[in-house]
Amino acid sequence: MFQQLRCIALCLLLSATQSVWAADALRISHDWVRATAPGQAVGAAYMTLTSAEDATLTKVESDVAGSVEIHSMTMNDGVMRMRMLETLPLKAQQAVNLEPGGFHLMLFDLKAPLKAGSNVTFKLHVQDSHGKQHVYTHSSLVKAAAD
Repeated sequence: MFQQLRCIALCLLLSATQSVWAADALRISHDWVRATAPGQAVGAAYMTLTSAEDATLTKVESDVAGSVEIHSMTMNDGVMRMRMLETLPLKAQQAVNLEPGGFHLMLFDLKAPLKAGSNVTFKLHVQDSHGKQHVYTHSSLVKAAAD
């Protein structure tokens, strides 16, 4: 009986530790969303993502947009090229900067203009190195481009 109780206590402790770790597995910093003009149907969001382990950003959602896509931007022979990425790899403990002119999030079919001082909530879907999906909810401040 004592052995079973000890096993149950250990299992509970391990699951609690894993849950706490999972909540901290993705750090989001330096986040902001570019304010838009009235009638503008597309917006952009930027942030730095740091994963505790190798993982992959597989999907991003926001209730302010019909869809959110992960994009990369590169300069080739003086021509700026933007392309949609299906996923974005996140190497353990290596910051991935989503910033103007590089990786970023595109918000399509905006439901209303994004006004400076408001917030946009994102759901970031991340697949860990074991194939398990995690969803992180994060709110980012909308800023004017010059801020």
